[in-house]
Amino acid sequence: MRAGFTTTGMSRMTESRVSRSALYFLVMTGGVAALSWEVLWQLHAALAIGVSASGTAITLVALMGGMTVGSLWMGRYSSGHPLANPLRTYGWLELCIGLCGLLLGVGFDAVELLDTAVYWAAPTAAPLIHLLGIVAVVGIPSLAMGASIPVFGLVARQFGTSIAALYGFNTFGAALGCLLTAFAVLPALGVAHAAILLATLNFGIFAVTRLPSPEAGTQDTVSQRSRGGSSLGPVQASVIVFASGFATFTLEVAWFRAFRAAFNSTTTSFALMLAAVLVPLAAGAAMARRLQGGRREIGDVLVGAGMFILLSTPVIERFDMLASQYVVSVAASRFVFVLGAIGPSVFLLGIALPLLLQSQDAERVWARLYAVNTAGAICGALCAAWVLLPTIGFARTVWVVGLGILTLGLLNASGNRQILKAVAGVICLGLAVGFESAVGRHRVIGATEGDFELVEFAEAPDSTIAVVELEPGVRSLYIDGFQATTEGMSSHYMAWMGRLPMLLHPDPKNALVICFGTGQTANAVRQEGVEHLDVVDVSAAVLGMAGHFPRNQGVLTDPRVSSITMDGRAWLRRSDQRYDVLTLEAMPPTFAGVNALYSHEFYQLAAARMNPSGVVAQWLPIHAMNEYRARSIAATFIATFPNAVLWIDPIDRTGILVGTTGGAVMGSDWPGLEREAPGRDMSDAEIRERAFLHRDALHAYADGGAVITDDNQILAYGFGVDRDLIDSPTYAERNYAVVLEYAGRRL
Repeated sequence: MRAGFTTTGMSRMTESRVSRSALYFLVMTGGVAALSWEVLWQLHAALAIGVSASGTAITLVALMGGMTVGSLWMGRYSSGHPLANPLRTYGWLELCIGLCGLLLGVGFDAVELLDTAVYWAAPTAAPLIHLLGIVAVVGIPSLAMGASIPVFGLVARQFGTSIAALYGFNTFGAALGCLLTAFAVLPALGVAHAAILLATLNFGIFAVTRLPSPEAGTQDTVSQRSRGGSSLGPVQASVIVFASGFATFTLEVAWFRAFRAAFNSTTTSFALMLAAVLVPLAAGAAMARRLQGGRREIGDVLVGAGMFILLSTPVIERFDMLASQYVVSVAASRFVFVLGAIGPSVFLLGIALPLLLQSQDAERVWARLYAVNTAGAICGALCAAWVLLPTIGFARTVWVVGLGILTLGLLNASGNRQILKAVAGVICLGLAVGFESAVGRHRVIGATEGDFELVEFAEAPDSTIAVVELEPGVRSLYIDGFQATTEGMSSHYMAWMGRLPMLLHPDPKNALVICFGTGQTANAVRQEGVEHLDVVDVSAAVLGMAGHFPRNQGVLTDPRVSSITMDGRAWLRRSDQRYDVLTLEAMPPTFAGVNALYSHEFYQLAAARMNPSGVVAQWLPIHAMNEYRARSIAATFIATFPNAVLWIDPIDRTGILVGTTGGAVMGSDWPGLEREAPGRDMSDAEIRERAFLHRDALHAYADGGAVITDDNQILAYGFGVDRDLIDSPTYAERNYAVVLEYAGRRL
């Protein structure tokens, strides 16, 4: 459907010269491709340099910084070298993006190799190497994307339309690209073939721009010159577009944390949230076409935006409650809920930039305004993640942004109702403060059921971390509103994630635990007599909460234990350490970024870091996904570790895959049972009996799945991913019954 639709659209254009409607379609298609490329860039970057808050920041700076520079360069170049046919220039930019996209995989592979080579030689230089590597790969296409904005202004002049219209269609295309990539393109094609499709779109746009089109300047220009000029000076205009970019991205970071707590941190949920931002931005650009762009008009728009930001805050704070009450599980309903909450604010913020763009008629001014807006967006995202949220929390961050936009609007507003607007703004602030839900003091977004005591709360640069006590002796760790792990309830399997691989190894000395959680797994490994243990977790905040969970018995303070803040996959790639035992329990497999810890490439990397006869344990949460994904995880695991068993916890009924690089039949011998160790709560016979699927049965079970790769992203994208945790009671019974069937057992 995707390729056919594009081809049909293109063929219709070839019947005549490029029309204005065809232009809108081209620009929208360019937006589809641009956002989709950004998704692929972020996927590749996470694999190349690891998942981390700093890595996300580096990718953001490289991508949007390139757009900023590209816009400024094109504005300057086109001012001194008038473009004979701006539409054809736009086509060349799209061709450049497509050609660079075809080299995407090779480029990021080189970045990964460079990162691995440099890390141990100069680890403090790693961020600089990451930045240089990402810039080398995405620098040229991001420059081309940024250069498109001043070209849009010239194309608008060429076709007698508005730059705001082209900006709006391009943004709407980005919203479509976000949804199509997450729900259709990546699930159907995988990453490599998706890149080919996107490059084809870019090449198609280039081909159409070769068709006859109006000569530059031959049609009536829809510009501010014909509308009477703008009353804003260059400094005022720059302040406004910087502030709108800063506010939009600051709010996006803050809002998305609240929405993740309501919908879980899946990739498809993120796509829905991003689309819910892009659609009102596109609508704002459409509205800008109808406005004059005077100071008073812009001031009123900003005043309205500030008021809506403040008024929506109490609602967004309680979004997890609303989602729980109304069981928002279908993608369309989630999109509508998010759009209803943030749409008015983003719509009004989205008017400022296109309105000021269309109020000008010079390439350098268009370029400067877009560059300043993009710089504001970079600053907003970084400031929200690294400064505002960690220091003043969610609600106050949003209040500061809303009050700042409101004040900027009042400073630019005029007329005898200015005092009335100020009073209305104060009332909105009062309502926001009065109805605050005390997030981080008495409440945790996502923890909607029962009474609890908030032990500690932290806003880290990449996530929100909280420790709550549900009842005496029962504490939970919440990450972005998700109850990641609990100490003292439904956590029996966590200790056995550490004990099983130790018991199945004849003489384990060095071990690695990826993902710390509450530390029960790491402590179990230590209790089984390991000589040295590395604990790797992507979040320093999670490691910092270790002292609140007494069941880990202060494992991180043991001199035999080293804690490392890093993406587990990146550690395996960078480290030259060899291990006898590796065990990992990441977030649920369908959460964003976790596919990388269940893929064939990850297991190959893990195997390369194991000593002979090394043992690897992987969590298989059969209660948290549909049957196909559960069996796919098993299929992927045994593709690298064919000598494996599936062990089912007797209390939690969750699965643990245990495999070895050695030749002994896994599960036939348990040498560790001959060693004494504290803390075991099962007899030797019970431990052996819970190995449900041995080698042959496990391979038969895995035949119902597919091997998960970094390319196919089976766990991350497509319809139904968001339903796995919602439908977990059904999946738990069904998947347990299937495992019993292959084990030849009965309920």
